[in-house]
Amino acid sequence: MGGHLTSRIIVLGGTGYAGSAIVAEAAGRGHQVTSFSRTLPEVRVPGVTYVQGDAGDEADLSSVIAGADVVVGALAPRGPLANSFRDVYRTVGRLVEAAGAQLYVVGGFSSLRPAAGADRFVTDLSHAPAEYHHELTTAAALVSEDLPATPAGLDWVFVSPAAGFGAHTPGERLGRYRVGDDVAVQPAGGGAISGPDYALGFVDLIEKAEHHRAHVNLGY
Repeated sequence: MGGHLTSRIIVLGGTGYAGSAIVAEAAGRGHQVTSFSRTLPEVRVPGVTYVQGDAGDEADLSSVIAGADVVVGALAPRGPLANSFRDVYRTVGRLVEAAGAQLYVVGGFSSLRPAAGADRFVTDLSHAPAEYHHELTTAAALVSEDLPATPAGLDWVFVSPAAGFGAHTPGERLGRYRVGDDVAVQPAGGGAISGPDYALGFVDLIEKAEHHRAHVNLGY
């Protein structure tokens, strides 16, 4: 798929930090974008369809995933999904495979490795406050256990950002990024990748479609 072809892209969690950046980037390139979230945003991106729904409700998910070319999972393992996150993604994966779509998941840094073959960062969370441990281990389990166990027919890509990514370090659009596999890209010139640049790389990954059932990461 080249940049000139439009895809029907559904963003689950499309009003969150990463989700909203991906929605804006994809819509700006002319894709048909639908944002699915528990609450509707006050500010909407022109041309985007906003659907309010519950990611824990299979009927709600089915209604937006059916007919999609690409489903972006930008859900967070907190709040209502704190304990159902992995189950929700199992349902999402099943629906995406049935729809013949591709699944791109917004991941976390902790699921990456410091070097090839090394343990994932999530095996030692002493660097992170205890209240975040459940969230980090839950998100990491998605790519270490759940996604690899899905049927071969599900085409998924798990996209981790560099360390420090989030609404607390929004950053600016620099128009550049680097792609790595499951070994963390060491930031050149520092800093967490900004929301807009993560979204830039994310939509490039969707358009190029070079990765399949793979873990990749984006950093500067």
